[in-house]
Amino acid sequence: MRPETRDSELVVLGHGGGGRLMQELIDDCLAVLGPANGLGQLNDAAYLELSGGERLAFTTDSFVVSPLLFPGGDVGRLAVCGTVNDLAAMGAQPLGLSLGLVVEEGLERETLAQITASIRGACEEAGAKIVTGDTKVVERGAADRLFINTSGVGLVPPGVELGGERAREGDVVLVNGPLADHALAILAAREELPLQGDFRSDCAPLNGLVAAMLAAGGGSVHTIRDLTRGGLAAALNEIARQSGAHLEIVEETVPLRPAAKAACDLLGYDPLTMANEGKLLALVAPERANDVLDAMQAHALGREAAAIGEVKGLGERRVTARTALGPTRIVDLPSGELLPRIC
Repeated sequence: MRPETRDSELVVLGHGGGGRLMQELIDDCLAVLGPANGLGQLNDAAYLELSGGERLAFTTDSFVVSPLLFPGGDVGRLAVCGTVNDLAAMGAQPLGLSLGLVVEEGLERETLAQITASIRGACEEAGAKIVTGDTKVVERGAADRLFINTSGVGLVPPGVELGGERAREGDVVLVNGPLADHALAILAAREELPLQGDFRSDCAPLNGLVAAMLAAGGGSVHTIRDLTRGGLAAALNEIARQSGAHLEIVEETVPLRPAAKAACDLLGYDPLTMANEGKLLALVAPERANDVLDAMQAHALGREAAAIGEVKGLGERRVTARTALGPTRIVDLPSGELLPRIC
């Protein structure tokens, strides 16, 4: 087994897991690209100021999921939703997406056609358009069938200002529904473990939900983050680091389907660290939190939304969870790669 430690001279799978090792890789090797190049905040997308006063959000992501097709989606739908959701986390509605395909020699053309049809369907669902792209074909063994890169540009409404650095004491932590479904769907599709239950990815574009949240909460919505690699635990820790905040959640209030809870208990996984592709968290000022929660629950992608915690204070940079028995535990970043190639 290859060691997954900071002292390793090689990049290992754990460095891509969205947890502690990935943060260390960014700090150690990518920090040279940091604040001087506009990468200081490490939010889901960057704001770009235009000369006329309008603002754009810009993001990019690569998708290497295995298998390419899984219950509830495929790599194409995942790519569109992932990019749209990164824009949505900054309050933006998509103006245009790019699509880069790296195709391995030997991929079935029928599979490629199915995935591109799924890309079109996801774009229609999100109100997005593919406006430019590129395709490369590489020899057998140089890629695992198909890798996709998507970038997105979105328009930010006036007055919207979101980011992990904007957490405030007293903010209520909201999530839009049950966690862990995507990770468990990928596990079931790989047939690595016998799982009981119909697990389907939650892969969905969240820009419509975010628009409803912002309409209900306005400037009281301080932070939105989509819960992908590293799950809720990683997102909360990233926000704690950015804002210098102590965030506390109540474990019993975190939405989780019974089958997902049973599967996580069986496998020894913490559902807070499991990847999602249609879930977000929001930090909202307490005086408007119920309004935003009502708006979420009125939307098809937020009917099971819940308030799960609050920002206890600033200056501590930690995340805790109150357990069913009463005591609190530290919610840390995942230490390595729980499920490689999940997005």
